[in-house]
Amino acid sequence: MPNPIFVRALSAEELAALRTASRSSDLFTVRRAQFLLQSHARRSAAQIAADWGCTSQTVRNAIRDFNNDGLAALRPGSRRPKHLRPSSFDQQGIEALGQLLHRSPREFGFANSNWSLPRLAAAAYKQGLTAQLVSRESVRQALLKLGLKWRKARAHITSPDAHYLRKKSAVTG
Repeated sequence: MPNPIFVRALSAEELAALRTASRSSDLFTVRRAQFLLQSHARRSAAQIAADWGCTSQTVRNAIRDFNNDGLAALRPGSRRPKHLRPSSFDQQGIEALGQLLHRSPREFGFANSNWSLPRLAAAAYKQGLTAQLVSRESVRQALLKLGLKWRKARAHITSPDAHYLRKKSAVTG
């Protein structure tokens, strides 16, 4: 069980700012201010979390942020990841991936004749373009670097009937 954590001693200005923030129109600000005010009243993180229907770690994060940053902890931070993974494909791998698109998936042992992002990822791994099997998003990002936007292949229904188009347009309008 983690050690209990409480908000640090509050100045009169901070207490007034927290009370004002607890009536804000922004839900994030209201929740954080309420967490801090309840912690100031010496309620534990688990008790506060039970009242708000969240995890106690969420409450501890709010308290820790306030203890470190003060009132700035009432504003939401960036949602961007702190660490970005390097690309799974180098420049040569990206160009080779573009060349794979011009070959049939059947050459790589797939039963389907249309490429999909998971099939491209598997084929790139089989060809040694990546060290491990990569996600469909990694393949999509690599294709974007080639200037290609990925769209799912669509099957078009056709018929050998000479009057197929006329009949189809009569049914579908």
